[in-house]
Amino acid sequence: MSQPLLYRESGSATRNAMEDFLKANEYPITKRIELTSNEALKQAVIAGLGFSIMPKIGIKNALEMGLIETVDYPGLPIETKWNLVWLKNKTLTPVAQAYIDYLSDNKSSIIDEHFKWVVS
Repeated sequence: MSQPLLYRESGSATRNAMEDFLKANEYPITKRIELTSNEALKQAVIAGLGFSIMPKIGIKNALEMGLIETVDYPGLPIETKWNLVWLKNKTLTPVAQAYIDYLSDNKSSIIDEHFKWVVS
């Protein structure tokens, strides 16, 4: 492909997932550009500067508006997991604990209601 592959910065989970995919599939990369956010990647793709592997959740509006499109490719999409994290020794506020409890109790219905489009 003549256009460069657009990467996130080193250490980003998006970049790690993309590099693992490329390595596993022995995909040769001849040109690349590194950017510092998923939004920067999306805007670069919209501007025609290259192509990338990006989280679908971050490009929903651009897809719906027809600004970019996805391409079917074996092994894509890449599935990743998201985690809530907090400082180990931190005592959570009642609001933070209620939020965590709510997410834990309602995970399936939240996914079905708000994120079903990501997996379809």
